[in-house]
Amino acid sequence: MNQLVLSVPNISCGRCVEAIREEVGLVAGVRAVAVDLASRTVRVDGDADRAAVVAAIGEAGHQVA
Repeated sequence: MNQLVLSVPNISCGRCVEAIREEVGLVAGVRAVAVDLASRTVRVDGDADRAAVVAAIGEAGHQVA
């Protein structure tokens, strides 16, 4: 299992956190998603493709730095 940590600087509220968690959770190979509002990072555990995770974060209305 791999771990991917992405910086998402425009996370600003709890709804942002939930939207990202929901979208990334739908990506094949994702086992766990943790969104940290304070550090504005998204940690993904599993074997998901990085591009698919970045696209899911985009679907949630956010961009990876």
